Amino acid sequence: MGITDITDGVLRRIEDAQDGAREMLLDPVVRLGVTGLSRAGKTVFITSLVANLLERGRMAQMGAVGEGRIASVYLQPQPDDSLPRFDFEGHLAKLTAPDPTWPDSTRAISTLRLSIRVQPKGLLSGLRGLRTVHLDIVDYPGEWLLDLPLMTLDYAQWSEQALNAARSPARRDHAAQWLAGLDQVDPAAKLDESVAGEQARAFTNYLAAMRAAGLSDFAPGRFLMPGDLEGSPALTFAPLPKPDKGGSRSLWRAFERRFESYKRLVVKPFFRNHFARIDRQIVLIDALGAIHAGPQAVADLRGSMADILEAFRPGPNSWLTSFMGRRVERILFAATKADHLHHTQHAELTAIMEALVADARRRADFRGAQTGAMALAAVRATVEQMVDHGGQELGMVRGRALDTGRDIALHPGDLPRDPNALIGMATSGAQSWLDDGYSVMRFAPPRLTGIAGEGPPHIRLDRAAEFLIGDKLR
Repeated sequence: MGITDITDGVLRRIEDAQDGAREMLLDPVVRLGVTGLSRAGKTVFITSLVANLLERGRMAQMGAVGEGRIASVYLQPQPDDSLPRFDFEGHLAKLTAPDPTWPDSTRAISTLRLSIRVQPKGLLSGLRGLRTVHLDIVDYPGEWLLDLPLMTLDYAQWSEQALNAARSPARRDHAAQWLAGLDQVDPAAKLDESVAGEQARAFTNYLAAMRAAGLSDFAPGRFLMPGDLEGSPALTFAPLPKPDKGGSRSLWRAFERRFESYKRLVVKPFFRNHFARIDRQIVLIDALGAIHAGPQAVADLRGSMADILEAFRPGPNSWLTSFMGRRVERILFAATKADHLHHTQHAELTAIMEALVADARRRADFRGAQTGAMALAAVRATVEQMVDHGGQELGMVRGRALDTGRDIALHPGDLPRDPNALIGMATSGAQSWLDDGYSVMRFAPPRLTGIAGEGPPHIRLDRAAEFLIGDKLR
């Protein structure tokens, strides 16, 4: 750990101490991080959570709501002038329009403050007045968390790992074009910016192909979400085989410098300025999408979950330790799109969710943090029905197909009662499931009726909120 890391850590602890002192004198603030990999439904989750906290008719399983102790909930001005505001109103307008559409997915970090006026609980609650708890929701792409392992690697180590992974059976087809072009490149040759750009684009296309195929364990995450760094040297590099010799002006040395710049300019500031301030965290996971994509996608997702969990467990020699003045107190892993299954299979989906993160949770020392797993749907897009199928009742879900708008009914397949059977096939390198697999249908948002006092329909959103912030409202 360098002197810069130590200095940053000291400054972070001073800032956290100042924040803590302010919160003791003023109103407490809970910082909830919301993340997940692509298509997990982060934007929909935050929009529905805020809407259902403002209109709490569907939040009975949230303790303070069920006990009638919440007097009011309201939006506050932006808590951090350096960050974009989460566009709650715009996203809700899309969900509640006469012809509703899903809001755009998360592409960058944003935040929103919600203030909750609550009556404290306890023997002396009648003598105490209402208090205000501020909930700061921080929305950020899960792919950014997957950059964390880069901080422990140098360019040569990362290149070797990335090239070995690209040549694996699960990825070699997606990497074929990039690897073919790489064979024509001499890493020891003098830097040619046209060659550097071609390599960076080919590598980025490979990452995009993996994501499109349902794979999730890849880095650097910002390559697919470049923002204002698009075209910069910090994002113009790719893995290379290490040459026997490489001069200071070689392609290898240039990429090595740019790799270190990426860590310094992109990865560290995110963890220092945002991640290290989070108190509670929910990680949203499209487990059904991975199951539909096949065993390789499930194995990849399992690896991604292990990498993400590492971000919440800074060990004694970790670079991240110096930044972690706060510690994440509660972490919820949620399988989204539970409305794509009949409720009789929700227990199996939750068990699969728990199995996906089980090894990583056992390895991790959370130092007192509570972890949980559940299946939920932030906005319920389907209704359930039972149909007779060969003399047996079959649980189905019905909704509007996203691509055609037609009303359809679907039984996606039966999830295994033993999640280890599914995990076992994934980790053994199986190319496909033994049966017909699992169907996935993309449903359009429901046409909402706008009942006074109720937010969008959901599945277990209130239970998720209770786990994440319920103790702060007592």
